[in-house]
Amino acid sequence: MAQTLGQQLDAVQTAITAVQTSQSYEMDGRKLTRADLETLYQREDSLISKIEIHGRNYTPGQNTSPLKTRAHVQFS
Repeated sequence: MAQTLGQQLDAVQTAITAVQTSQSYEMDGRKLTRADLETLYQREDSLISKIEIHGRNYTPGQNTSPLKTRAHVQFS
């Protein structure tokens, strides 16, 4: 199931926290290395930019257009 931009951002921020806590670890005799922190920061920035345009609940590929963020008001 596709995730909203907000859900994706939450997952990336959770991954960032995990990497900051421990970059690599061993489990069952295998050494595992987490994602690259710089790549995660770039993804976070990208998602934040998209959220500013579309909103947290936008699901890429399913919603048809960004939210309107500006209203034009004219006083006579």
